[in-house]
Amino acid sequence: MKFALCLGGNEGPVEANFDLVEKELRAVGATEIRRSRIHVTKPVDCVPGTPDFLNQALTGEWSGKVESLFELLQALERRCGRPEIHSSRESRPLDCDLILWGEEVISTPRLQVPHPRACRRLFVLEPLAELAPGMRFMPEGLTVAQCLQKLRA
Repeated sequence: MKFALCLGGNEGPVEANFDLVEKELRAVGATEIRRSRIHVTKPVDCVPGTPDFLNQALTGEWSGKVESLFELLQALERRCGRPEIHSSRESRPLDCDLILWGEEVISTPRLQVPHPRACRRLFVLEPLAELAPGMRFMPEGLTVAQCLQKLRA
């Protein structure tokens, strides 16, 4: 299944953490991995004084279950120093958000795909549009490019 991630971070070796995500995904069988350029973005909905973030989109193919990918991403966040219980309003060394899983809609207590705020976040859409402008946010069916154009308007 084609997947799309948004990686972010603003403390510690963020770029090395992004590299680690790709390395670990390849090690467990993800293929066709592509990464956008790194974007420097202002914090959104964070505590005052939070430093700028680095953000990067990553796409690839995954033959396993979505839950396995999600668990791997959470384990990588912890491995890079992010506490298991954390505030989304504070600095972090790595944030791995699963944005899209093909054109599927997943809604469980632990996982929502498409990511519920992705279409309202330039720091998600701009990097993702470099790699996968035609991927769709279901159930609306808008593409990444359409969401980006709508948000910019």
